Formats: sequence, structure tokens, C-alpha cells
Amino acid sequence: MTSTSQTITDERLRRILELERQRDYSNGAVAGGLDGFLNNYLAGSSTMHSPAADAIRALPNSGYGGLAKHERNAWLEDVLRALGGRPAPSRAATPRPPRSSAPPPPSPGIDSPITVLKGIKAGLADKFEKLGVQTVRDLLFLFPRRHIDYSNLRQVGELTPGEEETVRATVWSADEKRLGARKGTEATVGDDSGMMKVVWFNMPFIARQLRTNAEIVLSGRVRLYKGRPSFENPEWELWDGQEELTHTGRLVPVYPATAGLTGRNVRRFARAALDGYLDKLSDPLPEALRQRLGLGDIRKAVAQAHYPDTLDELAKARRRLAIDELLPLQISVLLRRQLWQKAGTADSIALDEELKSSFLATLPFELTSAQQKVLDQLLEDLARDVPMSRLLQGDVGSGKTVVAACGLLAAVKSGRQAVMMAPTEVLADQHFRTICGLFGAESDGPIVEATPPYLDRPLRIGLLKGSMGAKQKTAVHEAIRAGDVDLAIGTHALIQEDVDFPNLGFVIVDEQHRFGVMQRAALRDKSERSVHMLVMTATPIPRSLYLTLYGDLDVSVIDELPPGRKPISTRWWPPEERDGAYAFLRGQVDAGRQAFVICPLVEESEALQAKSAVQEYERLKSDIYPDLEVELIHGRMAGRDKDAAMQRFRSGEAQILVSTSVVEVGIDIPNATVMMIEGADRFGLSQLHQFRGRVGRGADQSYCLLLSESPSLEAQERLRLLEETNDGFRLAQADLEIRGPGEFFGTMQAGLPDLRVANLLDTRLIELARTEATTILDDDPDLSKPEHAGLKQIVARLFERVSDELH
Repeated sequence: MTSTSQTITDERLRRILELERQRDYSNGAVAGGLDGFLNNYLAGSSTMHSPAADAIRALPNSGYGGLAKHERNAWLEDVLRALGGRPAPSRAATPRPPRSSAPPPPSPGIDSPITVLKGIKAGLADKFEKLGVQTVRDLLFLFPRRHIDYSNLRQVGELTPGEEETVRATVWSADEKRLGARKGTEATVGDDSGMMKVVWFNMPFIARQLRTNAEIVLSGRVRLYKGRPSFENPEWELWDGQEELTHTGRLVPVYPATAGLTGRNVRRFARAALDGYLDKLSDPLPEALRQRLGLGDIRKAVAQAHYPDTLDELAKARRRLAIDELLPLQISVLLRRQLWQKAGTADSIALDEELKSSFLATLPFELTSAQQKVLDQLLEDLARDVPMSRLLQGDVGSGKTVVAACGLLAAVKSGRQAVMMAPTEVLADQHFRTICGLFGAESDGPIVEATPPYLDRPLRIGLLKGSMGAKQKTAVHEAIRAGDVDLAIGTHALIQEDVDFPNLGFVIVDEQHRFGVMQRAALRDKSERSVHMLVMTATPIPRSLYLTLYGDLDVSVIDELPPGRKPISTRWWPPEERDGAYAFLRGQVDAGRQAFVICPLVEESEALQAKSAVQEYERLKSDIYPDLEVELIHGRMAGRDKDAAMQRFRSGEAQILVSTSVVEVGIDIPNATVMMIEGADRFGLSQLHQFRGRVGRGADQSYCLLLSESPSLEAQERLRLLEETNDGFRLAQADLEIRGPGEFFGTMQAGLPDLRVANLLDTRLIELARTEATTILDDDPDLSKPEHAGLKQIVARLFERVSDELH
């Protein structure tokens, strides 16, 4: 080594030792301690007996790290004097400025806007707002979607191509260069084991931040360049041996993204929020509960959720934070149940055994044991003066409507009005026809009168929906207001302000998940007294989900199909067999049956590659089945046209009905044996199962034909599962796991909680939260104890109605 090289080495040693002095002889100037650096100095030194080299060799076997602080001080100052370094600065006391008489300004709190963080101006705050972040608290609880493991620290010579790895090296050079069409940064870095090239495309500014001889940490996927390891666009940060790593060399967080806000910036500001405000975060969970469940402190959990030391610590943190989300949610639904029941007494609606038996005797079938069990639960609830709040689940074709009809009969016999609300006009029409039929009436007008032999007076049934003419609507409104309608069936039109029920006692909401909380509340509030409410769904809801969404409801399940019901044969027809599917459908029509053809969109969308119902209708009518009667319905048709098309199909005048998803529920055509679904890969499992349930209502074998041009591997898995089973509960659980709760229920669902950590599939943790919520409310029904103050604040934010009651 030349004397010039030795001078450079000595200069670097001097700078490192001066940094160690600044750090109060903490052995922290170099990552891992000074001893490794000193040994490297000796290995590269050409002067065997320089004063600095002799001093290093004179260290004990335990090295610099084994010295006491005062010994490090003396040794280091001797070496620096030998190297010509600056003497240690005087430690004379610095005079304090005079104390201000004015009180200090209040320090920003955790609920301050994020602009209190250095570097966040209004423009950047707007971008954070797109991620739901407005305050420092929001940023602390903006948890990473995942972590990249950059903790695998290697020397340059040990890097493995294709692996995610980290190196700590020295910058040899860094220049702004043209890389392809744009400028970028090209750097050469190295350590004792070798050197490597690093490039950052489209980021020329990095070259200005990398000084020669600076220590740098780089993390990314290792690539080969001319036979040597290299990095392209790695994460990086300068290393001074003191600051904790943020972007490299550890489990690095990956946050949700939005335009104009890089992951690196989100990490930087999340770190700033943690460093400056984490200690201001109060723990909402009582200490006794934390000890009982083995949960750590909230501050540690938040820190580890962002920047975990290990994967095990990350798992512990996420469990703690999941309980923080689920516990207030369960308290809220239990309080909502209390509010419902405490809002006032409901009229007892009893159905005596003789009347029930007389009604059931008119049915052309016997109830299944599951139907009988659920009916007993329903009638027991209605007979009490505590408002019923029950969820009735039943797979397609399981017979929910008959059970509901018994409840309607009980209301009428007790002198109360009853309401049945459906999400679509098609389903409302179906319910109207079914209920009229069950009570022996023709559904030939908006208000009909039934005279069942087991009742001592006529039973009047009304239909109300948005597409009805003004004259019909007015007539139904006036009849309801006068008490001349016993059973009102309809859509959202039932909750309009000008619809008044003088004597409402029982409310049924069908396909519960399609209505928002406010719509259900509006219907319930149509009565001055508390009413009994039954919500029904043909979409089986997995236990973890109904505990969260419908935890305020008692649950009944009809898990048995009527005897003799044949399983629907389901098959996925690949594109090359499409003609065979058309021929199969024609064979069924030729045998006197009817068929549905479902398309996912009303208008053509190249992006989704889905058939539009309008275009498919025209194609089937002109090209495939020109000799058959084909009808069309979709959600954008006028109600009158839709009703006419449905009537022609129901009467058998038309053999094929082309439709969008408006027929997902509520269509009952016993003669229909074929359900052909175009673009089947575009629907979820539960929705496909609902479509399939529109056939198989008669005695003949029914079929579901799934057509899909180019399904993804995931879609193929869904279609094969549908081929394998007719079990709606199994399909619902699979659908929830594949698509998640939001997609499972669709965009119309109101009330899905905004969970950042908790998983609505984690039944065990949800049930634990439910148990703890019950325990807390049994001990402290209004959350008035001091240890529950934090929980009370969170619950109040969750539900305004609960908030009003708690305050």
C-alpha cells in the first residue's frame, strides 16, 4: 500500500474515532462496534509499528468494547493525538438563556393534523387524506399491508442472485448518468469482500445525496451485471451508526399507496409520527383485560406493527391490535341490541296452536324439521313484549317465506299491521304473489283481499313499489294510513315519508345485506311503539361475519331442503363447447321446459369482456334461437315493461328469459330447468349459487350451465367448486375467503366495519372479543367506570346512536 493510501486510511480512522468521541465513547460509531473496524485497519496497514497500529494491538483480548468508559476515553484520546486529531472540546457549562415569563405554547397532540410533522405541507396532506389519514393518530394507525424481509445482512461477496438481501457498504462513486431514455443514478459501492454496481432509474437526484466514502445500507433483489452482483432501484439509506434503520436492513413496512405519495415518504413520516407521538397514545384496554388475555401495551403493539423486530413480535402486535378493533365493535352491537330492547315494549303477537295448524294444513307440503324449529323460535319471540330482533338464514329454496308467513298471520290475528320489504321490485312482486297464494288470494291488483277459512275476517294485502303510477300509489298510501291494509309488501317505497302505518307491529326485511342501517331504521320507526323485526337472507353468512355485522340479532338457520328436491346438476362449459351448451338448452326447451340466460352487464364493457344482456338478447333471438320466444329484463327497463316480460315468461308464452342479476333472488318458475350464466367468472360464488337457485323449483331435474371465455386460475377454482357442491354454506365460506367481506356482500352493503388489522374470517378471535364484550357490559352496562373510558370513546365514534345513549 502506498503512503497516500495509508494517509487515507489514517484519515478515515481519525474521523471514526472523532465520531466515537461525539457519541460519548458508546462503541456505536460503527455498526457492530469499533473492534471489527480496528481489525480491518490493521489488516490494511502497511506500517507495522505506527503509533495508531501499536495502540490497537495493545488493546486487551476483549478489545475496545471490553473497556470501561473512562478507559475508552483515555485510549481513544491517545490514538487521536497520534493521528493529529482535534483535542476533546471543553466541557465548560453553557450559560442558560433567561427563563421566559410567558407560558410555553401547548405541544401538538396525537389528534393534531399531520401538518405538525416536519415536511408535511398542505399538498402532501391532501395526498395522505386519500389514504384516510388526516391526523397524527390516523398515521399511527395506518398499518402496513405487508413487510419485506430485508434483515438478511450480507457482505458484497456473499450476495446471492435472485434473493432479497441487504448490504452495508462504502460509497466509492456516485454519478448522474443517462440510463436508457432518462437520467438516473449509477453508483459503485464496496466493502472488504468486494464491490458492486447500483443503479436507480429516473432518480438522478440520488447521486447528489451520496458522498464518496459515506456509509450506505442497500436492500433489494440481487441481480447479476456482467457476472457480478448488482442492485436496481434498491431501497437505501445513509448509515451513521446511530439512527435506527427505516427503509433497509430489517423487516421493512409496505404501506397502502396513492398517486403522488411514495412508499418511502409514507415510511419516513410514519417513523416521524412514531418517534414524536407514540408516547402520547393512551391504552384503551383495561389492564386487567390485558393481563387476562396476555396482551402487550398499545404503544409497543403499534410500534411493532410498523417496524417489527421479528415476525413473532409482528404476530403478537397484530393480535393485540385486532382485539382493539373487534372488542369495541362487539360492545357496539351488544349495546345496539340493548337499545333496541330498551326503546320500549312491543305488543305481544301470539298465534294459537289451532290457527297455526289450520294454516299449515292448507299447504301442499309438510314443514321440514328445520323449518319447524325456526318457526317455534319466531313465534316464541313474537309472543313476548320485548321487541324481537332476529336474523333468519336459509339456503335458496329452503322455505323461509312460509315461516315468515306464519309470523304475518300472527300479526293479523293480533290486530296489528305487518310489513315485508324487499330490495328489488322483482323480488317484491314475487313475495306478493307467494303471500297472496299462501292465503288463498289472486295477486291481480295492488290491493287484494284474501278470505282464508281459518280467519274470522278478510285479510287485505297491499303492494307498494316505486314504478307504480301516482294514482295506484296514492290509493295504497291511503289504505295503509286508514288501517285497511293488513300486510304491506314492497320496496324502498314503503319507507317514504308519506307512508304512515297506524298500527304497525311486525316488520320483515328480506335480503338484509342489501339495505343500509338507516333504511332498516326508517321502516322500524314507522311505528310509535317498538315493533318486532325479522331480517331474512338467502345468502348464507359465515359465523364470523354475522357475529360482527349482525351481532345484535338472534340467529335462526334453515339448513335443510324440502324432501324430494333434486340437487341441481352444474357444469362449467369451456369456450370450445359453447355450441354444445346451446344444444343442451334447446333440448330442454323442446321437452317443454324453460331457461334463464344471465349476463353480468347491461352495456358492453371491453374491460370486463362480459356480454351485455341487451346484445345477448338480440344475438340469441336472431342467431341461436330464431324459432323460440325470448324475453329480456334488466334493471334499467321501465317497471311496466319489466312486469310484462316477466309475465310472458311466467305464463310459458316465452321459453327463454335473458336477464342481468335482477333475477338473483325471488324468481320462482317451477317449469324453468336451465340456468345458463354468461361470464360466470365475473360473479362470486354466493351470487352464482343464488342464480342457480332460480331453477330446481319443480319436480324435474334442473341444470346450471356456466360459460366463461377465459377465466383466471382463481375463477376456474370457483367454478369447479360450484360443480362439486350445492351446499350454500360451504360456498359462502369459500366465497368469503376468496373475495373478502366487501366483495362478498357487494358495494351496497352498509355497515361493514373499517378494519385495518382484524380479519373477519378469524372466528376464534371474534368469539373471544364477543365473550369479553359481554363480560365488560355485565359489569359496567354504560361503560361509566374509569378503566373503560378509552373503550367508551371508541364505541361512541363507532355508532352515533350508541354515542347518544352513552353520553
